[in-house]
Amino acid sequence: MDSKVLAQRKSVFWRIHLWAAFIATPFAFIGALTGMLYIFTPQIEAVLHGDLDRVTPAASRLPLDALVALAQRAAPEGTSLRYVVTPDRADQSVRVYFGAATKTVATTVATKTETSAAKDGEHAEHQATGVKEAAVVASTPALKMDHRIPQGSIVYLNPYTGDVLGTQSEMDRFSTWSKRLHSSLLQGNDWRWLLELSTSWLLVMLLTGIYLWWPRGGQGIWPHQGLKARVGWQQWHAFGGVALSIITLIVLTTGLTWSRYSGAQIKALADAVGQSTPETPKGLRSQSPPNPQPLLQWQQVWDAAQPQAPSISYQITPPKQASDVWRITNFDRSQPTKRFTLLMDSYSGQGLYYQSWESLTLFNKATAVGIPFHRGEFGWWNQALLLVFGLGIMWGLISGWVMFFKRKRQGVLGLPRLMPEAWRSVPLPAWLIGLALLPAMPVWAWSAGAICLIEVWLTWRSSRTWALLAR
Repeated sequence: MDSKVLAQRKSVFWRIHLWAAFIATPFAFIGALTGMLYIFTPQIEAVLHGDLDRVTPAASRLPLDALVALAQRAAPEGTSLRYVVTPDRADQSVRVYFGAATKTVATTVATKTETSAAKDGEHAEHQATGVKEAAVVASTPALKMDHRIPQGSIVYLNPYTGDVLGTQSEMDRFSTWSKRLHSSLLQGNDWRWLLELSTSWLLVMLLTGIYLWWPRGGQGIWPHQGLKARVGWQQWHAFGGVALSIITLIVLTTGLTWSRYSGAQIKALADAVGQSTPETPKGLRSQSPPNPQPLLQWQQVWDAAQPQAPSISYQITPPKQASDVWRITNFDRSQPTKRFTLLMDSYSGQGLYYQSWESLTLFNKATAVGIPFHRGEFGWWNQALLLVFGLGIMWGLISGWVMFFKRKRQGVLGLPRLMPEAWRSVPLPAWLIGLALLPAMPVWAWSAGAICLIEVWLTWRSSRTWALLAR
């Protein structure tokens, strides 16, 4: 390739790379810090919420109906049951989630259970609990939101003794708080576009950085200088970015899949190419038997689901009315191959619809694996990789700005000068990639349009300056 063309292209990609750094740095730095905090959720929650999450296993568990009834008694006033999370290990508690009640539905199920739980006589009142009209669905829950942050409540119960271990606001759960901190800085969905903007420009920074690093003309791959001169910083900056490029690409793209604007575009694209998520059938109804009989009880639903679904922690959502269906899904997202959705008849327990890992499209499977990886849910090795990634992002940003301030800056904002006709030297594939990213990343498209206007103004200002000097 002609050296002049190569120099022209390099000046363009370097300029775009620096624009990306200007925009992405503050929010990318915050995103890296909050992300590194979030990935250690299991360890932090073991300390903060261990007394709520863990129990001492015993010989037998109480029926789930009795536990739900006890949770309803302990739930904050004015709330309605949303769903129940069952344990998949002997030392886990049962969680019952509640939200703000808005609409009363007179649907009850007769649940008559005889429990025999007692602990040193302290809970003798539970030994003969007759809960005759425990409402499976007392109302249609509408989760109260504060700046789009969930304000539901969780009641934790010991499945062996019936003890209420505690009641907790959903936002007080560290996983919820840290997730909201990372995704929206606790400001709700209206602020998520800022992190989406940062993520989009980080992706542009990665692509342009790889181009600038790419070895040419005998240029080595490995850094060969220390961090004294600017060239040393440049070599280590580029090497670190490229070394983490694969994990960076995975984290950025998975982050964009559930972002507000890019996520909608990615979903639309997946739908257009036949990779849409299989939708649960609408209008499924439970068949009322000829002879009147009560709806299934919570324990019956749990028992009926286990032969039909994988062994994992379930999220059981009750029907809103007698003709609706029970919905059972996997609560644990760290085992994507056990992902499922089961819709069950409210009277017979018959499975009316079942969606498993095998029924998902390739795109669904990729996101089902990629998103838990993004969250560090696959264990210590996943957390270690993401910790290295987070530190690498921070290193890349810091070293990039060290180089910026070490360089003798000229012109507006210290942007590197574009060579004459530099934009004409950009290869066609680069233009095509840029055009493809415009609809896929709307927030990036808006900001890129603004930068193009600034570039036009800077070009006009520069040409006008040169014209005045030439007089």
